[in-house]
Amino acid sequence: MALPHDKDYYLYTEAPEREGIAPGVVVMKRIKIGTRGSALALRQTAWVGERIAQRHPDLHIEVVRIKTAGDRITDVPLAQVGGKGLFVKEIEEALLRGEIDLAVHSMKDVPSELPSGLHLGAVTEREDPRDALISRQGRRLRELSPKARIGTSSLRRGAQLLGINPRWEIVPLRGNLDTRIRKLKTENLDAVIVAAAGVRRMGLEDKVTAYLPPEVMLPAVGQGALGIECLQEGVINELIAFLNHPQSAVAVAGERAFLRRLGGGCQVPIAAYGQVRGEGIFMRGLVARLDGSHLFRAEAQGADPERVGKQLAEDLLAQGAEEVLQEIYSGLP
Repeated sequence: MALPHDKDYYLYTEAPEREGIAPGVVVMKRIKIGTRGSALALRQTAWVGERIAQRHPDLHIEVVRIKTAGDRITDVPLAQVGGKGLFVKEIEEALLRGEIDLAVHSMKDVPSELPSGLHLGAVTEREDPRDALISRQGRRLRELSPKARIGTSSLRRGAQLLGINPRWEIVPLRGNLDTRIRKLKTENLDAVIVAAAGVRRMGLEDKVTAYLPPEVMLPAVGQGALGIECLQEGVINELIAFLNHPQSAVAVAGERAFLRRLGGGCQVPIAAYGQVRGEGIFMRGLVARLDGSHLFRAEAQGADPERVGKQLAEDLLAQGAEEVLQEIYSGLP
């Protein structure tokens, strides 16, 4: 095991009096957790920090707020900004420079390929992966007017909405969760669609009109799960291992393998949802035209999440999704 880079670690060369620490084990006395500065990101990071503190009560935890490109560019739809990792790149750079010890991400924001030297040390137990509808008049999705104005920050959601009703007007939204909900009134919208996990973590369940099942609105890859990113080697991996939820990690691994094969990100209407069933995983996937005129769907299952995810992607490509993706990629900045 490589020795840490600063003085915030103790190297025990003989067994200390504290129970559970073996001779020669490197024990940290302070860690820095990197995160975005939004209210939701800070809430998620606080949740992780509290669990680490419960497990390691002598550890001092410092939260480091890092502004990402996605946070700085707020007046342009995500699909038009270009590039991947809009909400994680600067945080990953801080990890590689040793300025922070770990990072807490919403898994749906994490690109399918990570920088060399970094990995996901843990995937937490998944919150509700569904999308949530919040409407002004308490109307459910099928009850919205034929020409309703619906706000969303996601091409994935917009394409699936237009697949249900091509006359709906999809209004691109940016901003944190509270801001998007407020735009119901300020932008004269009939409804907004947001991730259920964020709503629940922020205690805003009373705002929700309806939760949309995967059969109606297939979620984003990794939606609802938190990813703990850190260096591939180092004592931090042992410290956070208890946060990993095996079933959630398997499901997310399959979804990310699916995304990796398709080469997608927030700029492309791609969706996938994996569920651990018995000894294997069952997955549903989707690739859509931006206007919702065609939604390619497929299902796959098996024991190996990586293989199932790749097979699901291959099935969609064979249906004709490859042509759709090429059209979208060719028009990206």
